[in-house]
Amino acid sequence: MPIIRRLPEHLVNRIAAGEVVERPASALKEVVENALDSGARSIAVRLTGGGLEMIEVSDDGCGMAPADMALALERHATSKLPDEYIERVTTLGFRGEALPSIASVARLTIESRPHDAAEGWRRVVDHGDPIADEPAALPPGTRVRIEQLFARVPARRKFLRSERAEYAACRDVLRRLAMARPDVGFSLESEGKRVLSVRAGDTLAERVAQIIARELADDGIAIEAQRGVLSPAGGWARLTGVAGLPTFNRGVADHQYLFVNGRPVKDRLLIGAVRGAYSDMLARDRHAVLALFLQVPPEEVDVNVHPAKTEVRFRDPALVRGFIVGALRHALDDAGGRSAQTPAAPAMARWQSEAARPSSSLGALFAREHSAPQSRVSEAGRVWRGYEAQLMAGPAARAEIASGDAPNLAEHPLGVARGQIADTYIIAEAEDGLVLIDQHAAHERLVMERLRAAGASDRLAAAQTLLMPEVVELDEADCDRLEEQVEALARYGLALERFGPSAMLVRSVPAALASGDAHSLVRDIADDLAQNGDTLLLGERLDHVLATMACHGSVRAGRSLSVAEMNALLREMEATPRSGQCNHGRPTWVKLAHEDIEKLFGRK
Repeated sequence: MPIIRRLPEHLVNRIAAGEVVERPASALKEVVENALDSGARSIAVRLTGGGLEMIEVSDDGCGMAPADMALALERHATSKLPDEYIERVTTLGFRGEALPSIASVARLTIESRPHDAAEGWRRVVDHGDPIADEPAALPPGTRVRIEQLFARVPARRKFLRSERAEYAACRDVLRRLAMARPDVGFSLESEGKRVLSVRAGDTLAERVAQIIARELADDGIAIEAQRGVLSPAGGWARLTGVAGLPTFNRGVADHQYLFVNGRPVKDRLLIGAVRGAYSDMLARDRHAVLALFLQVPPEEVDVNVHPAKTEVRFRDPALVRGFIVGALRHALDDAGGRSAQTPAAPAMARWQSEAARPSSSLGALFAREHSAPQSRVSEAGRVWRGYEAQLMAGPAARAEIASGDAPNLAEHPLGVARGQIADTYIIAEAEDGLVLIDQHAAHERLVMERLRAAGASDRLAAAQTLLMPEVVELDEADCDRLEEQVEALARYGLALERFGPSAMLVRSVPAALASGDAHSLVRDIADDLAQNGDTLLLGERLDHVLATMACHGSVRAGRSLSVAEMNALLREMEATPRSGQCNHGRPTWVKLAHEDIEKLFGRK
């Protein structure tokens, strides 16, 4: 029979290192988090060989005495849990495994000096073996150097990627931590070259724009919302950050930065909430650019579910998801018709401030479902509806040349229609330039918002009873999840009943999905519940149906419009939320400022 034995200390540390120190970026993350927890206001990082040869982190934090430094190199020793209530942890690191784990697979040098000490102290551990314990000269703070990572663990070393790839991972880690702490200055030096430098005291918006993309300063929307937490502990959830306009997007999701209580995370729930908020404004292969910072009471989130602390678990995931989706939707609505394809202009700024008035109450924001209609859409559509019938009827005549007295362009941010190109694009003259509008993309968004404003969501919630109920066979666990949500799903018009241990009976479906496949709908919802644990994705599915209806019911490219029809379209765009992009994320209009036109003709 096998003999049970205690593992030697050096082997225990190597096993822990396999969980905590996956690559150089993991070691860098742990050390920088320690620097932040020490109260540092300036952190400098140096890399050699992408972090494989050397990682050095210097900070001006509180520093450590020699006795504390020795204790920090023991497993499960930490200063960051003053009591036994781990659910109340507010620091980034708290496991007490990072430094001894790193020391077991690398040469680790720690030099530190408290602010009230006359001299510092140095301690060196080479792959688990202490080799130096002596005084050192350095300014107040701590300097940690990691060298020869995995040099004596070839089985781990061979699985690392190239120096360039490891450097990119280290840079990404530092960027995320720097974004979370705009009050701290960061610098990164690689192979003797300064590649990142941000000063302490930046605002959150400034720090995000510096690190992600400077265009976010003009093409981003500030996020600021809060909501009460419905739990015995109480408290508030707060969401801040910067979200890019739908037309300012990327082909990959690498430009989405998510933080929970100051901790960078890569959480499926939060990523799904972002995708849901942008669901009808981006194409499937495009991704939003944003940085979101979620603050919740420590008791409401479990940060101790992953050794690297990159995943979290919420006590009420449905509330968190709904809060994020609602806050993002509200901010995007308030952005009006802004488009990332256009330069800022005074007239456009006036339009944005007038057309998008934020709610006077945060409670009103979260009292409604995230896709609730905006009342101003129906009011602004009165002029347009006068031409709706003939637009949706047969082909119209060719657009005539605009004539008559010139209106006051200052009153119309999108200008006044002057004609049409290729029966597809409307040309308008604005006070500050020339505006080109894609008539199909624009009307697609207008129809979508009008359906919402007219109460389309309520009509969609009406049930279409099936003549013959359908039986959908599923796993027993999926049936259990669906059965728990029967009442919530019924509010959307989907009536389900348990039909044996591994099947559900579908008696009705939402009216807009009456012609769809009930089997696929129920299976997709079961998958959504298994992944996210809430029913919000059904509301997003109905939004997608609305977007499809709007696309097929909109003015098509190649359709001739009269000047009056074009102007009516422009006026409704000016009063419609999110009219800067269609339901697929494409811009609906672009502007050439007078200065740009003058440059084209060599006048400037």
